[in-house]
Amino acid sequence: MKVILTMDVKSLGNKGKVCEVSDGYARNFLFPKGLALEATPGNMHDLASKKANEDRKKAKEKEEAQSLAAKLSSITVEVHTKTGEGGRLFGSVTNKEIAEALKSKHGIEIDKRKLDVKEPIKALGTYTIQTKLHPEVSAQLQVQVKAIEC
Repeated sequence: MKVILTMDVKSLGNKGKVCEVSDGYARNFLFPKGLALEATPGNMHDLASKKANEDRKKAKEKEEAQSLAAKLSSITVEVHTKTGEGGRLFGSVTNKEIAEALKSKHGIEIDKRKLDVKEPIKALGTYTIQTKLHPEVSAQLQVQVKAIEC
């Protein structure tokens, strides 16, 4: 019997895969637990339309990430912080501070976990930070650390 998996099944495959299984396995295990549907022409058509919608959604997300990457590469984020002698910072500039400065000054909201700061920022200056916006899209962001004017 051919079935369409509605969830990942360890021994068969991932969600959306069409598999050939024995009738008893399908009727006694897969169907009652909601792990699969019978591969009728109607269910196959539904599967195809769901995959098409999912592909369109992924393409739209990638397009939005690319436009955001273009914006990010053209701006510089200024982060103001307290400094000690010689331009050394008290602590370091974190991803959270960079994300907040980006939101407040440029209106762009990015999750702090998408900012990849390789080494802690502990001095004044300009730094380049990698941002991972989408599995296939990343951008360079310029961060300028300045001292707070008293």
